[in-house]
Amino acid sequence: MEKLLVFIGTFAGGWIGWVVGQPFGMFAAIMGSMVGTGLGLYYGRKIMRDHF
Repeated sequence: MEKLLVFIGTFAGGWIGWVVGQPFGMFAAIMGSMVGTGLGLYYGRKIMRDHF
């Protein structure tokens, strides 16, 4: 279950970061995706640890 939550968190975070950074250019989209992926990884694990 943890791997599924981490996968969903990283996927969603990376996608949201890409969408937010895309209007500012390719580099901003890549950086936003990396930050979003990291946040999704962190919160996916945190949700798993706290609620399951």
